[in-house]
Amino acid sequence: MTAENRHIQVVVAYDFTTTAEQALLRAVEVACRAPQHALHVITTIDPREGVTAMPTKKVDWEYAEQVQNTLAERIKLAFAGRPSVSEVQFFAHARIGKKPAEEILTLCKEVGADLVFIGSHGSTGLERLMLGSVSERVVREAKCPVMVVRAKTYEDVDLMNVFKYEHERKPYTGPHKYSYAGRAEVTRPNDWPIS
Repeated sequence: MTAENRHIQVVVAYDFTTTAEQALLRAVEVACRAPQHALHVITTIDPREGVTAMPTKKVDWEYAEQVQNTLAERIKLAFAGRPSVSEVQFFAHARIGKKPAEEILTLCKEVGADLVFIGSHGSTGLERLMLGSVSERVVREAKCPVMVVRAKTYEDVDLMNVFKYEHERKPYTGPHKYSYAGRAEVTRPNDWPIS
């Protein structure tokens, strides 16, 4: 497979929490806008307690299949109604294991991940020290870029219109605008004279 038609392997950590949902939505948004992405969404199942969002008395292959089917439905909902520039493949992975970070990193290695999306619960101080941080470990140990997703808390800002200001001593030189289209970078604005 050539580099041009190779799928970009994207791993998404999903634990049925609000931050995991944000990570999934962000990954779906990226995949729908850019062609050739394959999403691998992974949920780690604790061998004793299962998944918090899906209580159980017994963790076995039937429970893992139920988690995997529920995960697939969540992924389908994230894609629902979104326009896409091309077909996006996705895979639902349900893995039984005590350490979510290890399961995520193992999947990254298995699929040759190009990018990871993971939610951040924002734990700090003693809580993080005692529980550890899955996202922090994945960021440290992943061998590809990791996008840590959290809720936006910045207020929306209306940006001011910038206009050209001619100063009598020093002319203002505004920023140069560049664009990329058709495999070529346009580095010279159209209004520049050719000399």
